[in-house]
Amino acid sequence: MDTLVIAAATLGFLLLFLGLGIWVFISLALVATASLFFLDGMGFPRIGSIAASIIYRYSTSWELSAIPMFIWMGEIIFRTDISTRLFRGLSPFVDYIPGRLFHTNVLGCTLFAAVSGSSPATTATVGRITTRELAKRGYDDRLSLGSLAGAGSLGLMIPPSIVMIVYGILAEQSISRLFAAGVLPGLMICALFSGYIMIRATLNPALVPAKRESRSVVDFLRALLDLAPLAVLMTIVLGSIYSGIATPSEAAAIGVIAAIFISIVTRQLSLTLLRDTLMGALRTSTMVCSILIAAAFMSTAIGYLHIPADVADGIASLDLPPWGLLLVLSLFYLGLGFFLDGTSIVVMSLPISLPLALQAGFDPIWFGIYLVLMIEMAQVTPPVGFNLFVLQGISGRPLSYVSRAALPFFVLMLVGVALLAVFPGIALWLPNSLYG
Repeated sequence: MDTLVIAAATLGFLLLFLGLGIWVFISLALVATASLFFLDGMGFPRIGSIAASIIYRYSTSWELSAIPMFIWMGEIIFRTDISTRLFRGLSPFVDYIPGRLFHTNVLGCTLFAAVSGSSPATTATVGRITTRELAKRGYDDRLSLGSLAGAGSLGLMIPPSIVMIVYGILAEQSISRLFAAGVLPGLMICALFSGYIMIRATLNPALVPAKRESRSVVDFLRALLDLAPLAVLMTIVLGSIYSGIATPSEAAAIGVIAAIFISIVTRQLSLTLLRDTLMGALRTSTMVCSILIAAAFMSTAIGYLHIPADVADGIASLDLPPWGLLLVLSLFYLGLGFFLDGTSIVVMSLPISLPLALQAGFDPIWFGIYLVLMIEMAQVTPPVGFNLFVLQGISGRPLSYVSRAALPFFVLMLVGVALLAVFPGIALWLPNSLYG
């Protein structure tokens, strides 16, 4: 009962500070401080010492340096014409598939995710191009927004993924293995989305305009040329990681250099571009890293209060089979997804969920992919679904409209979780093949 009271009080602090509209990282830090002071009786000098040690540890983490580098690379792509080239390059190849240009949302997000690592950045970059073009050609607006909301979340699964880096640091797992483990599940989700679009377009041809553009061999060659910059960047970044030439942090720096070189070759590099990309990367990196540090402080605080250990003991006493535990954790993460962003979910829940998963016999690499997939669903669930906010801003549609459009793709992600649970080799085969 004491643990339940302490946990309820901690949750009450969190809801209070978030409800007051305070920034997330400040809210988490205040919750940690208030919990240690009021519930544990710890003095402020000791609390300050704990906070300082956490800030120092994360500020000097080499693995964490990959986050601003990958974000900067995504900003360079976002502010050059590589994203526009992506739409032009994909269009001829999908024009003969049921659903036609709807697939540019799915494939475009999948490819852009391979050099971005951020779900909102993927959604915003691809969405600014495809939503306008699809609407101009007469494609169904709801299916366009829904497919973009779902596919934009692939920025968390397809490596390099910022959330995977955060999980790898906190769970002390190989980030390279996590990146490899995310490839096949990401492609599986992509296939589920494209399959659904094909079925919808076949059953209801009115969703797609009847007129098909004529294509020549020259059009396909030009399309390949448009896709070349992104393909080169993907090969450099992911190839350097999987070949063992570079660590993820080093590959992120290599990716930035490659992106700058591509902008030079395409004659788009300027001081204004560098300034804007640096400022954009600085703002996003500061947000992500500050939330990560504050949430680590909160995780340490709830550790001092023995909440994770007591909750783990309580669930373990239920003697749930692995499937039962997975169902409980899935409901737990779906609930968190309604209120928190992906980074906060990982750092706040991991002290509780990871020991339970390991005790039940789940592989930590597999559990990381499962957790990322659950967070992907959080990106399309109101009221704090980041992808929904991005699409609302792009399309001008109400949040309720965008949420309904994303619902079928949320269900498809649930199907993906079930497939991942039944066939864990989807996540584990590639890292085991590459690294043993």
